[in-house]
Amino acid sequence: MIYESQKVAIKYFVISAIFFGLQTILGLLLIIKYIWPDPIISILPFNTARAIHTNLLVVWMLYGFMGGTYYVIPEEAKTEIYSRKLADLHFWLLLIGGLVGVIGFLFGWTAGRPLLELPVELKWAVVVVALLFIFNVGMTIIRAKKFTAIQGLLLGGIVMLAGMWLFAIPFFKNLTLDYYYWWWVIHLWVEGAWELIAASLMAFILLKLTGIERAIVEKWLYIELALVMITGVIGTGHHYYWIGTPEYWLWWGGIFSAMEPLPILLMVIDTLRHVKHRKLEIKERLVLYWVVGGVIFHFVGAGVLGVAHTLPIVNRWTHGTQVTTSHGHTAFFGAYAMLILMVVYYTLPKLKGLKQFNEVRGFWVFWITVLGMALMGVGFGGAGIIQTYFQRILGIEFLTVQEFMKPWFMLVFFAGIGFTVGVVLYIIDVLKIATAKPEQRND
Repeated sequence: MIYESQKVAIKYFVISAIFFGLQTILGLLLIIKYIWPDPIISILPFNTARAIHTNLLVVWMLYGFMGGTYYVIPEEAKTEIYSRKLADLHFWLLLIGGLVGVIGFLFGWTAGRPLLELPVELKWAVVVVALLFIFNVGMTIIRAKKFTAIQGLLLGGIVMLAGMWLFAIPFFKNLTLDYYYWWWVIHLWVEGAWELIAASLMAFILLKLTGIERAIVEKWLYIELALVMITGVIGTGHHYYWIGTPEYWLWWGGIFSAMEPLPILLMVIDTLRHVKHRKLEIKERLVLYWVVGGVIFHFVGAGVLGVAHTLPIVNRWTHGTQVTTSHGHTAFFGAYAMLILMVVYYTLPKLKGLKQFNEVRGFWVFWITVLGMALMGVGFGGAGIIQTYFQRILGIEFLTVQEFMKPWFMLVFFAGIGFTVGVVLYIIDVLKIATAKPEQRND
């Protein structure tokens, strides 16, 4: 059943896709700055371009999560969204705030904290958006008087997301203290709140995609909740190695953070095992590709590459190098980007009432972006290994080492071009579906 208020998600998905494209273009500009002389450095210096790149990432993913939530909650609660006007209101507030933030960066209006560059005024605006979102979702669940594990974990992830964001607002003069709480936002957003939201959306899609019993999927949701509370929180310690915190964080952080991708991987494996055993046919093959591909990328990027350099004996040398960049790009793409694309390709045709949907372009998007990101991960990883050995271990001067890294940056550049092509195809797909008429076949 499609509830009328679920259609509010359409514009969230459209803006999410457009901002994804803008973020990708900024990424290409950044890698160009690594390789060739920069003629626009006075207009768009590296730190400004990076701030726009990373903040666009946050904004387009928030739009994706919100759109997915506004589709899932009515179906789970069996009722319309509490207030479509509120959903429209915080849509525009987030859009205006995001655009003001990006333009502000161009004119030097920034808090100056890496990854939390938004000025304090705009950070409070994000709080307002989050509170409106939480209220609307919470009231929908309360009014329906129907509670499921998917609803609960999704709402819990949203509340945690808002709560952790509050630590982005104050600034402490003591840098150890400031960075201690800085990671409460950076880490506990990505490896705490976002993990809960991702697990909930994944569980919902698996239920709809496979038709298996709810208990099978929900079992892993409870495990996910337990592991996020244990490994996600304690795993923050792998960011505390070198900022002046107690020594016990060296092992606590490394071991616990490596366990975080396991529940989503196990949830999908267990679900597919039941599907195979019962010989259930999955008709939406494109969505299945995003599910399985996302889990694999999530596990490799966040799990394998994460644990490869999260142990203190290794992180001592790799911290802050392009090894981290490789891990970050592949983990984010697998854990959240592919998940959002999975949600969009499942929900958007249904929201538009499309009984038939040509998936060919979607498969092109899948293979181009997956291959592009895999090659980018290899490129950043190769550059990071060279950087670690020549600069950190041998002590060769920074700019000299950059010359040795350029061939790997070239790989990132060409892979990035391919990835951008995939994202453009995705934007075209989203716009075609979003503007299609119910009876129209999308091709």
